[in-house]
Amino acid sequence: MRIALAQLAPVPGDLARNVARVGESVREARADVAVFPELFLSGYRVGDRFHRLALRDGDRTTEALREIARETRCTVVVGAPLVSAERKGEIHNAALAFLPTEELFVQVKRYLPTFGPFEEGVLFTATDASRPVLLGEHPVGIEICYDAFFPEVSRQLALGGAELLLVISASPVTSRRLFERLLPARAIENAFPVVYVNRVGVEDGVVFGGGSGAWDARGEIRDATSVPFPSLANEESLSVVEIDPGESARWRPFRPVLRDLASRPPPAPPASL
Repeated sequence: MRIALAQLAPVPGDLARNVARVGESVREARADVAVFPELFLSGYRVGDRFHRLALRDGDRTTEALREIARETRCTVVVGAPLVSAERKGEIHNAALAFLPTEELFVQVKRYLPTFGPFEEGVLFTATDASRPVLLGEHPVGIEICYDAFFPEVSRQLALGGAELLLVISASPVTSRRLFERLLPARAIENAFPVVYVNRVGVEDGVVFGGGSGAWDARGEIRDATSVPFPSLANEESLSVVEIDPGESARWRPFRPVLRDLASRPPPAPPASL
């Protein structure tokens, strides 16, 4: 599976220009899956404009992205604000996966940071569930940035059958070292490859850190087939990496964490004092 890592900086508030950038990147990469950062379609520091920019399935923006996926036969995974289908007036921080079949898969962010420069808990509504999306024959899990700090999210996806994890992010440069340590651990403990795409650029004083990359099921860094990852530090770049989701099935018998977890009863609740 050829996966394009689109480490780019969006134009804040300009859906049309960011969609055009998605199309250009997908056509250039010629990959099976193209992955773009968290909230790439809207920008990250746009405040109250999120409600105006939030997408609905079937609107002009989602139809343009659906056409890109159909035309290029590439699954497009991109971050965007999304109007809640369940709660009127609320919006989600979501990862949208547009499949070549014209289907749309949505994964809403589960953990919304409200510390430092982050205000997501004020702006968005979270979800409490994750499930893989089937890309061809392979179930793939998707997480959004801060979700990766909660191992139970990745574990739920692995137990749900995910053979590969895609993580999209809008993380500042100050957090880059944390992700460099965290993501190989998610790969090792679930025995699946992990692909991470973070944005670059500056918005409202926040410097985004890049550092996109990929790790195999043993937590070893994977080399890109174009544009080596070390050049991705803090600049725009489009890289392609070859990932075999089937390696999770080959590696898991040698590190049978999921099997051993399934063989144990759930922990008892803590005793009352």
